[in-house]
Amino acid sequence: MELDIDKLAGIIRSIDESAEYVDIRAGYSSTNSILLKDGKLQEVKSGSDTGFRIRVLKNGSWGFAFTDEPGRIDEMAERALKMAGSLSGDVEVGSLGPEVDETSVKTLKAPSEVSAEEKRDIVFEAHQAASIDGVVSTTVSYVDLESSAVFLNSEGSCIETGDVKVALFLNAVASDGTGIQFGHGSCGGTGGFEILEAEDIEKFGRRVGEKAVRLLSASSPPSGRFNVITDPELTGVLVHEALGHAAEADLILQGDSILEGRLGDHVASEEVTVVDDPTMDGFGSYTYDAEGVRASRTVLVEDGILKSLLNSRETSFKLGLEPSGNARSSIADQPIVRMSNTYLEPGELSFEELIEDMKSGVYLRGSRGGQVDTGKGIFQFNAAESFRIEDGEVREPLKDVSLSGNVLETLKNIDGVGSDFKLGIGFCGKSGQSVPVGDGGPHVRIMNAMVGGTG
Repeated sequence: MELDIDKLAGIIRSIDESAEYVDIRAGYSSTNSILLKDGKLQEVKSGSDTGFRIRVLKNGSWGFAFTDEPGRIDEMAERALKMAGSLSGDVEVGSLGPEVDETSVKTLKAPSEVSAEEKRDIVFEAHQAASIDGVVSTTVSYVDLESSAVFLNSEGSCIETGDVKVALFLNAVASDGTGIQFGHGSCGGTGGFEILEAEDIEKFGRRVGEKAVRLLSASSPPSGRFNVITDPELTGVLVHEALGHAAEADLILQGDSILEGRLGDHVASEEVTVVDDPTMDGFGSYTYDAEGVRASRTVLVEDGILKSLLNSRETSFKLGLEPSGNARSSIADQPIVRMSNTYLEPGELSFEELIEDMKSGVYLRGSRGGQVDTGKGIFQFNAAESFRIEDGEVREPLKDVSLSGNVLETLKNIDGVGSDFKLGIGFCGKSGQSVPVGDGGPHVRIMNAMVGGTG
């Protein structure tokens, strides 16, 4: 779809003198999804959306309007201006130089060029691979997204972007007649269908099925404080949920973060460096955020010290920080502070070195969800699978294991960081909005962590 950039720029000029700041974001997106349940197609969907949103800042307050009808853009602009003018507030966004750019994700095989049959084939292949003895149910979900957008503002910015993402999610349920267990896996990223073609789908599916079956014979977990190892997936969940959200500046300004007033403080052990980076290759990648701020690598924690926060233009002005390019949203929504690809940087230890001195401990792999209170700084995560560690060796599997505790205490108890690295894919929800994200890191050793059962 061609967007009339000149017309959009003209709308901004028409109301610029009446406002402190104006921006317009317009875009087009197409999505395809397939849902397969137990080898039977449940849903095959294709859709497209066109949207235009305008923000007007006047008297320190935002006016916001959205339409999916191109002929109503002028009307929406007047509505946003009127809305902002009817209120008064303390919002300021500072001043940034204009950005004029055109970027797009490079693909070898755009999803729109791939037949529906090829997409279904990869979904069925994942189902068949996971359907090993003991697996009684599978759910496979495929999704792809292609989008293009233009951003303009009253500072002279004009940014055209294009994005492509693909993802495959698999859940397997195993049963022995007396109980059930679950396996989960995902793959994909920012780019074209070639990302999934490069995956060994048979191996991917079999691994998920085997995980579910293995858990059927696993032992109940111990309870109490143990030295634990988290795998890259659970490390990523810990970093994203327990630290990443707490570093979002809007939560800090709302008084709902344990990191409030902690810039420059030791919030983790010296082994810990945490980064949020939308410029790297990951599911949460982008070149400009929803406010037209160029994406950049932000070091949140360096050698255990809280160095920075994730910001929008509004929050950065209030806190006296530089915008980090972390205001994200769909076209239809108001931009809010969000993570992108958030991870703990790898260290120098091999997995064998991490566990060799552990006489008794627990190895936690994967995530089955959990909860975190960013204001109180407490969390509980449920591991997908776990293993007992004895005398420096991984022993029998455990099931239904949870990791809980105080966020800062847990981060300060990290005393070993692996040299491996993996970035997972997923979607993060906040304030009713969902955005694609990546999270991960290496294997990590945490001393004296609280372990318990989830049942």
